[in-house]
Amino acid sequence: MSGKRMVWWGMVIGSTVGGSLPYLWNGNMFAYLIWSTIGGIAGIWGAFKLAKAAGEF
Repeated sequence: MSGKRMVWWGMVIGSTVGGSLPYLWNGNMFAYLIWSTIGGIAGIWGAFKLAKAAGEF
């Protein structure tokens, strides 16, 4: 899988997981937005590190 594709998948999975976290404490829409953003950034970072270690970048 190419590095760009890994980063996109990291963003999608990270933002999905991050956006699901506020369900645990019945958060409001602002919490969904914030946690989805944090999860997306973490997913991008993790996927970039993984792709770089695999030699894709």
